Amino acid sequence: MSRHILDIKDFSMVFGGLRAVDHVSMHIREGEIAALIGPNGAGKTTLFNCVTGVYMPTKGNISVSSAEGTVVKTNGMKPNKITELGLARTFQNIRLFSTMTALENVMIGRHSRLKANIFGAIFRDRKTQAEEEQVITDSLAILRNLGLEKYANETASSLPYGAQRLLEIARAMACEPQLLLLDEPAAGMNPLETRELERTINRIRDEQGITILLIEHDMSLVMSLSERIYVLDYGKLIAEGKPEEVKNNAAVIKAYLGE
Repeated sequence: MSRHILDIKDFSMVFGGLRAVDHVSMHIREGEIAALIGPNGAGKTTLFNCVTGVYMPTKGNISVSSAEGTVVKTNGMKPNKITELGLARTFQNIRLFSTMTALENVMIGRHSRLKANIFGAIFRDRKTQAEEEQVITDSLAILRNLGLEKYANETASSLPYGAQRLLEIARAMACEPQLLLLDEPAAGMNPLETRELERTINRIRDEQGITILLIEHDMSLVMSLSERIYVLDYGKLIAEGKPEEVKNNAAVIKAYLGE
């Protein structure tokens, strides 16, 4: 039985009097592609923000299991520390460094894994220089893997929209995640770009063993890509299961998918 990379137990998030997420429990298994769906305002991005340390949950526990099997409770942990545990994310709205090149954007993600200390950074000793050269090599390899190598020296803002979306994924992958959280990765994409995104996500999981959790409104993408789906409505978890089970769930049909 595969380990749970992410465990969320009896989790709630309250803003003022608004309960954005209400007693949700869920888990993500190593090696799977899972989806979190629901209408706008259901609490999906709030849940992502709590998992990645942007917010601290009002109630409940969030735990991450390391590759070695150590379980760490992440409530209140800073985002950079959660990244070090192997969680990386993209955002619903593109957050690239628009005036930097594609390569530089990925290198920034890669720097979270650097070991050089402040002394090495200032005096640029041989070890630090070798590490920085390795960052360039690794970042180019990530771009190549996502079909973005031709854009390496182009500024992020000049890339086609679909390539910008993929570049966000590339930057997240530079953190060497065990779990990649994708917040509406297909938003704004045309059908051709969406099909390419689907192939890319499958390849990331199949070839690199990275577990995927995505929030997505494109239901055809969710149904063809996901092995397991969680459904939120008004902050509550109303369904969980395989795509066919979720698609035929009366509560889901009523809340989200439509008749």
